[in-house]
Amino acid sequence: MKILCIHQNFPGQYKHLAPALARLGHQVVALTPKVEKPTTWNGVQVIPYRINGRSTQGIHPWVLDFETKVLRGSCCYRAALALRDRGFEPDVILAHHGWGESLFLKDVWPKARLGLYCELYHLSTYPMLDFDPEFPAKTGEGEALRIRLKNLNNRLHEEVMDAGISPTRFQAATFPEKYQDRLTVAHDGVATDVIVPNPDARLEVTDGRVLTRDDEVVTFINRNLEPYRGYHIFMRALPDILRRRPNAQIVLLGGDEVSYGARPPEGQSWKQIYIDEVRGRISDADWARVHFLGRVPYARFLAMMQVSRVHVYLTYPFVLSWSLLEAMSAECAILASDTAPVKEVLEEDVTGRMVDFFDRDGLVERLCDLLDDAPARARLGRAARDFVKCSYDLETVCLPQHLAWVDRLAKAEPRPPQD
Repeated sequence: MKILCIHQNFPGQYKHLAPALARLGHQVVALTPKVEKPTTWNGVQVIPYRINGRSTQGIHPWVLDFETKVLRGSCCYRAALALRDRGFEPDVILAHHGWGESLFLKDVWPKARLGLYCELYHLSTYPMLDFDPEFPAKTGEGEALRIRLKNLNNRLHEEVMDAGISPTRFQAATFPEKYQDRLTVAHDGVATDVIVPNPDARLEVTDGRVLTRDDEVVTFINRNLEPYRGYHIFMRALPDILRRRPNAQIVLLGGDEVSYGARPPEGQSWKQIYIDEVRGRISDADWARVHFLGRVPYARFLAMMQVSRVHVYLTYPFVLSWSLLEAMSAECAILASDTAPVKEVLEEDVTGRMVDFFDRDGLVERLCDLLDDAPARARLGRAARDFVKCSYDLETVCLPQHLAWVDRLAKAEPRPPQD
């Protein structure tokens, strides 16, 4: 079988699936703007294309998002035409359509089956909109209209989607009813044989200090430190945490940019905004116990999970972070927000503990309780790892689900492009 993968940051969600398909003997080709020259990666032929053009200056802000997707889709379309002219005819196309690249691929290969990674449908109602009253929509009532227009990309893809896959039930449920009979819920998977507890783990933090399991380590991870993942809530709790826990070492992982939600004021970062807000209430001696590591190699991320005594995870009702399941696989004791995506994978006082996203005092209290209760931490950590191994293990659960989904997709009757 000939399989084409489309991802603006390949391999992305196809990190495990694409090589697995290649190992099974399929011809797997990827189109991506991430690379500059053709290359081969784990049996996958990776072909670059360029994204040309830019958004129209002064365009109406409600259509800016869609114009960007059309630009990307048209560039990928031209790359697909060139690939077709060289004789490549895929049986199956696997695409993360969130950036628009796959908008026009059925016009190139109408007989191919298109399987989409359905990450999120943008809902214009609470709690997906206006969940956090601190950050109301800048456009007021018009924000719901802007959000609805963001789904033009989703809606056009629905017309030609032969099958979709979503990593969680929460994410799949955001899509309208007409998608549901073509959606499969299957997570990308957690390498539980790699992400394991390690009593001898060592993590170097700031000033050459090395933390181990003997230290009282509290960890917090965002791809980028920002409100969508509760960074502001955690930072505002930090002065009380440091006061109540004089031996605690606080380790934060994440970049200074924005992955989701509103951008900070020009020239600032959310990271620094909340440091500045709380720093005056934290002594220099206590601040020395706070370690911002930025973005780190995977081995260092793993060591961070392995030395963690309690891992704090907060999120808006949004896409679930891989890092939560990875922390559970490392046998961390988890304290998380009781938002919908978290409650899908965490059970109160069974695989972790939860607190209201906005309850800063509750966060401090529940964190201190957990830090004082070693038997509870051990029990929760073991149960969390057992749950992830049973339900989200990459090799025995999730990858077989994805491979079976591709097999079903290959047998589907392809939906042609529509006018």
